[in-house]
Amino acid sequence: MRLNELSPGKGAKKVAKRVGRGHSAGQGKTSGSGQKGQKSRSGGFHKVGFEGGQMPLQRRLPKVGFRSRMARLSAELRLHELEIPTADVIDLDVLKAANLVPAFVTKVKVIKSGEIKKAVKLKGLAVTKGARAEIEKAGGTIE
Repeated sequence: MRLNELSPGKGAKKVAKRVGRGHSAGQGKTSGSGQKGQKSRSGGFHKVGFEGGQMPLQRRLPKVGFRSRMARLSAELRLHELEIPTADVIDLDVLKAANLVPAFVTKVKVIKSGEIKKAVKLKGLAVTKGARAEIEKAGGTIE
């Protein structure tokens, strides 16, 4: 097979209908647009979703949902997960190394969920009021 022997498959290329070229062409006079009305006029179109003046569906339905772009960059950490890393000071890099938070996260907040028995030292992490009390009760500190 050579390049000059290549051709499209049979029926792949259909000849376009030449409308408005007289009766003998089969698409004369109104060119397949029917008689009167908006669709028969030149430039007779309406915007997407237009329902003839009736309130369009996309405006009748309520707005729904919102996805915060900041939520992707922040993560929550439970109290009992603070006991997993072996480092003496727990910061963002230690948590990423221990696979407790995703690698792209920039902010971490410790929430009061679960229990903590080990004294831990936190640095550069946000902490809820309840979690702070639990950490300090266990003998830990927060910077």
